[in-house]
Amino acid sequence: MSDRRTTHRVLPQARRFLRGRKRDLLVLAGWSLLESAHTFLTGYGVARALDDGFLAGRIGTGLLWLAVAALSAPLGGVAVRGVFGGLAGLVEPLRDGLVRRAVSQALASAVSSPARPDAAAADSAAVSRLVHQTEMARDSFAGLVLTTRSFLFTAFGALLGMATLAPALLLVVLPPLVLGLGLFLATLAPMATVQRAFLDTDEALSGRVGEVGAGLRDVVACGAVRTVAEDVGRLVTAEERLARRLARWAGVRTLALGAAGRLPVVALVAATPWLLDGGVTAGALLGALTYLVQSLLPALHALMSALGAAGTRLLVVLDRFGTSTPPLPGDDPVTPPAAPEDPGAAPPPTPRRPGPGAAPGRAAVELRGLTFSYGPRARPVVDALDLVVEPGEHLAVVGPSGIGKSTLLALLAGLLTPVGGTALVDGAPARPAGRPGPDPRRALLPQRAHVFSGTVRENLCYLRPDATPAEVEETVEALRLGPLVRRLGGPDAAVDPRGLSQGERQHLALGRAHLSHAPLLLLDEATCHLDPETEERAERTLAARPGTLIVVAHRLSSAVRADRVLVLDGTRAACAAHEALLGTSALYRDLVGASPA
Repeated sequence: MSDRRTTHRVLPQARRFLRGRKRDLLVLAGWSLLESAHTFLTGYGVARALDDGFLAGRIGTGLLWLAVAALSAPLGGVAVRGVFGGLAGLVEPLRDGLVRRAVSQALASAVSSPARPDAAAADSAAVSRLVHQTEMARDSFAGLVLTTRSFLFTAFGALLGMATLAPALLLVVLPPLVLGLGLFLATLAPMATVQRAFLDTDEALSGRVGEVGAGLRDVVACGAVRTVAEDVGRLVTAEERLARRLARWAGVRTLALGAAGRLPVVALVAATPWLLDGGVTAGALLGALTYLVQSLLPALHALMSALGAAGTRLLVVLDRFGTSTPPLPGDDPVTPPAAPEDPGAAPPPTPRRPGPGAAPGRAAVELRGLTFSYGPRARPVVDALDLVVEPGEHLAVVGPSGIGKSTLLALLAGLLTPVGGTALVDGAPARPAGRPGPDPRRALLPQRAHVFSGTVRENLCYLRPDATPAEVEETVEALRLGPLVRRLGGPDAAVDPRGLSQGERQHLALGRAHLSHAPLLLLDEATCHLDPETEERAERTLAARPGTLIVVAHRLSSAVRADRVLVLDGTRAACAAHEALLGTSALYRDLVGASPA
């Protein structure tokens, strides 16, 4: 987003804010005029002391004019005290208004989407606005008002003094002054752009860390620690890169500041012979130098520092408060799989697995002595597990919390590497070495379903970009996604992930899995936020789909619907049909709350 567009959005609000505080502005202007008088008398008194006093042989007159210049300092002190009193009338209302806006935005977001899964990230962003960014705006605004006001009235007093002493002085001083200031102003737009990107990244990092903290157990259980660390690391690297860019622009700003702060003095010294030949007195030259060194250039330095730092920060922060909430982490645009090289040929579909009654073939899943632990000396989470899942079978995985159900699915999904034994999917290693991109043999749906910020159709077709509209409609009908799709505005409507509940996210992700060609579906509590009726319909629909379904059961009713149930207890596993397990597994009876026969 360009700085010009940001400025066009912020300026109308700034004008409305200032129009409502004309009295405070008049108070500031009144006290600042006293500061202009102090600036005027400083240089003028020095010039008159030299020309009318010491050079003319009148020591008393010279000392009197120096006393006038010195006594103007308390006048400036009184003016500054009054300025700070008037400043509060502008700064505090701004901060209060931003706090109210931050709270209103957070409450409106919470009321509109009370159950959204990125609540932790949104809360972190709201806290950042309420605490960090409001104080940043307050301090930046106060510094900007002080320095801008000081420069304007100091420049008025100094330039008026030079014009009074000798108008030719302005011809020498103004061009380099304007040139240096113009060079500096040219750096503001790119610096504001980088500053905005830095704040976006900072807020995204804050939200991502909050989101990861809330789902840390799922991250570890799914073996996605490295992936999440890389994701957070990318944000840290991006913020570091932007901080370096800000530092470079600060260096350019310093160079412009040096040019604006030194060139007028150099020009005045270089033009001294010409000025003396033109009738400018030595006192006028010394007065001009006093104006530059003691008043104008320090005020210019303060202004440029404030505009370069506080000004860009204030512009960006006010724009963030005045526009809609920026995208949160995880709301990435849809990046569909790459199209085949021949645009006229569709990619060959992966053949679906036959149902349970089909001719025998390779096992959908085959585990032989599968063992996994999260450390060299840690107790195995999965210990010497043997299991064969036939093509088309529906398997439910149950067990106490933390027993290794999600770890098992992470092994089948290739997210983790076994420390012992083998895990085969469709006759090949579950984690084949060197294969880039997603594995077409399976699809994993985790508990925290991911929805992209593309259209409904793009979300449903993410694993199957060649799906026809009829196939999409078939999936929508089979999973009864119609009401949700219509509420979102139809298949081609854009999806705002923040506006979806966790259950709606899971429902869309289930549609994505149903439409895919993957012969093996892995559901890791992927229906936990659905109501029981919707969950049952989704599981039955996915089980009826050609292929194999393995579900980590959130409700034990999922186990009753499965062909077989795998019971994990941490030492040994039992796998059989529901009725058989009721008679052979005490743990399974405890889980379902049944009494032994």
